[in-house]
Amino acid sequence: MTALAVVHLDESCLGNGREGDNPGGAAGLVEVRHRGGVERRDFYLSAPGTTNNRMALLSAITALDLLAGKGKRFVGLLVSDSEYLVKGVREWAPGWEARGWRRKGGAIENLPLWQQLMQSVRRHDAQFTWVRGHQGHAKNEYANDMAVRAAKEQRTSDGAVPSGFDDWLAARRAKGNYLEYDGDTAFAKLEERLLLGLGGE
Repeated sequence: MTALAVVHLDESCLGNGREGDNPGGAAGLVEVRHRGGVERRDFYLSAPGTTNNRMALLSAITALDLLAGKGKRFVGLLVSDSEYLVKGVREWAPGWEARGWRRKGGAIENLPLWQQLMQSVRRHDAQFTWVRGHQGHAKNEYANDMAVRAAKEQRTSDGAVPSGFDDWLAARRAKGNYLEYDGDTAFAKLEERLLLGLGGE
């Protein structure tokens, strides 16, 4: 049976673009079907001085490496609101790599991370898709909350940890949000797209 995974990623950099060191965080909600249900795990990481773009790359690298640690090659869909990450991995990086990691417009920003990401991508059948941030997508909002907290508290998880998504969703429902949302149904729709080879559209 094909091992499928859906990962919702987000990143944060407090004061992104300001002078000096700006603390950042990144996080992901990893979903895998397990014994008839959906198993969810979280991860989060932090850096004392970084950028949004660096943390977006690190979120994807971390997710793919965690999945590889299970000893399987996954068909995976990584969902992110970072156009830099999604457009980069789908459009820019393959060309840079084919040209010996060079581009016409000068040096490649965050080159070591792009090289590391492309190595991690090849460990799976990975697809990337973009979602508009802060538009009420529950799992994107959850990943964002984890990333912001990681940035503020400079916390990094010990690998993948039990997910707090269900508790987060219950708290939002208590405030009248996401009342019609079902996390398992949302996962199943993305899972179906993966099986049909449409995940990254």
